[in-house]
Amino acid sequence: MRYDYDLVVLGGGAAGLVAATGSASLGAKTALVEKNKLGGDCTWYGCIPSKTLLKSAQVFFLLRRAKEFGIYIDSPAKFSPDLVMARVRSVVKKIASHHPAELFEKRGIKVLFGNPKFIDSNSIELNGTRISAKRFIIACGSHPLVPSIDGLNDIDYFTNANIFDLEVLPNSLAVLGAGPIGMELALAFARLGVEVSIIEAFDRPLIREDKEIADVLVNSFKQEGIKIFTEKRAVRFSKNEGLVVVTLEDKDKKLSVIKADKVLLAVGRLANVEGLSLEKAGVKHSNKGIEVDVTLKTSAKNIYACGDITGPYQFSHMAEYQAIIAVGNALLPFKRKANYSVVPWCTFTDPELARVGLTEEEARTSYRNINVYRSNYNANDRAVTDLEEAGFAKVITDKRGYILGAHIVGASAGELIHEYVLAKSAGLKINKLSSTIHIYPTLAQIVKRSADQYYFDLMNKPILKAFFWLMLRFLPR
Repeated sequence: MRYDYDLVVLGGGAAGLVAATGSASLGAKTALVEKNKLGGDCTWYGCIPSKTLLKSAQVFFLLRRAKEFGIYIDSPAKFSPDLVMARVRSVVKKIASHHPAELFEKRGIKVLFGNPKFIDSNSIELNGTRISAKRFIIACGSHPLVPSIDGLNDIDYFTNANIFDLEVLPNSLAVLGAGPIGMELALAFARLGVEVSIIEAFDRPLIREDKEIADVLVNSFKQEGIKIFTEKRAVRFSKNEGLVVVTLEDKDKKLSVIKADKVLLAVGRLANVEGLSLEKAGVKHSNKGIEVDVTLKTSAKNIYACGDITGPYQFSHMAEYQAIIAVGNALLPFKRKANYSVVPWCTFTDPELARVGLTEEEARTSYRNINVYRSNYNANDRAVTDLEEAGFAKVITDKRGYILGAHIVGASAGELIHEYVLAKSAGLKINKLSSTIHIYPTLAQIVKRSADQYYFDLMNKPILKAFFWLMLRFLPR
């Protein structure tokens, strides 16, 4: 049977763009199908606009702290909400311009727009036309979860998909969910003068993070006036005198209320599986996403999936990683397995919070003997010069010194974590980081100092102290 294409990629986000480019590079006749705009959620509604907004909020925050740096400003720093939000949109537009359809067409990729639906495992319907392909990669991403809560449909709520359209900032904002999205946007709006309340059903924010690390961020939020309500869930929304009234219920079924001008939903994301007619292609899926094996192959032998639509991690960098594996497995005879043993991520608050590997609690559950090493920002000379003394690095190793997990809360944590990521990926012991020369004065020395603790502990073992004592006294000089 002859097909229109060797490979059709569904979805023009991070995973889809990488998969289509990889396919064309391997010489396959390739089509890329996108229902809306190339770039995906991260470009238009996620990573890029949120980090842009956070940067504006950080600059404003620094201006208010100018006196701490020995700088005096005659009048209090002010900002213009419409200019701030306009800047967010202009940066999004600039980033989006990096991957126009014409660029991919020049690479030999046919770019098609519309809502695809599978007819069978080898064909889709797009804009009334049947398109066939020998293989498919599904990379349709995810969308914000909107929970079923009484009264929610009667209020104007925000998600990350529409909050960056704001022109006028609300006086107050209730944020449902204390995960990365909720925490980042809560901080950004709080620093721009919005009264922010965070509502979290679990017993603490950032439940996936190491508790000791997350506590530093939580305390920082509270110092900036952000209210955090834990072990409470929203059970009803209503309006009263122009405000949204959020009724909360705790674990003992006790009710309480908070009021805010607006509500932001940040309680999770759902895979974009609706409307694809996946059952006609024999692709198993649920509301959590498409089921894949370790090679990212679906239940249909010629269809692969990658990115948010399959998980288990909904990050753009993971989407890119999976896309490379998926396209290779779809087109080449040898198969690679996805490996999730070294997955880093970062919450871009201030201070930042970055992680790779196990938390201390997870490590203690899985290993009999572990070691934990720490290095504080306030002991780092560059952190002191930059007034970035809050935070620390924490590394967990097994008894032989191999890294099980690493966590950083502090300035530039998202950059610094990569030394630990590389060491863990390469199977290096922590002492390799200690013996590597680091430039002074840099924040990167925090990584070295945490690794130095390995040697300090080693040198303090009684047997080694006795050995060195004997060497110093009895070996010839």
